[in-house]
Amino acid sequence: QVQLVESGGGWAQPGGSLRLSCAASGRTFSSAAVGWFRQASGAEREFVAAISRSGARTNYADSVKGRFTISRDTAKNTVSLQMDSLKPEDTAVYYCASTASSWTTPTSLINAYATWGQGTQVTVSS
Repeated sequence: QVQLVESGGGWAQPGGSLRLSCAASGRTFSSAAVGWFRQASGAEREFVAAISRSGARTNYADSVKGRFTISRDTAKNTVSLQMDSLKPEDTAVYYCASTASSWTTPTSLINAYATWGQGTQVTVSS
């Protein structure tokens, strides 16, 4: 069973940057697509970005396109989310998740993700 642990959250000013990392332990998640989701206070969890099993394909929510970059390092068994030009509306708990073995594409469908991390808080404010 793979376990996911997020790190790198914290506080940033508007226009600033943060880099989140998702590390897998227990088992590799190299056979799965990996996604980032976020949940603001009082809101539903929403898709942010995803990367395919191979790393060749990515998918982004319109709200973060051009500002966030997802990448994966298979050798280190990690997936990162580089967040630039941060906005106050990016404030949320960010979760990484890996898909069930039948999904290898960078899907935005939350139900395709079988394993979730515990989340890391990102706060953007001046």
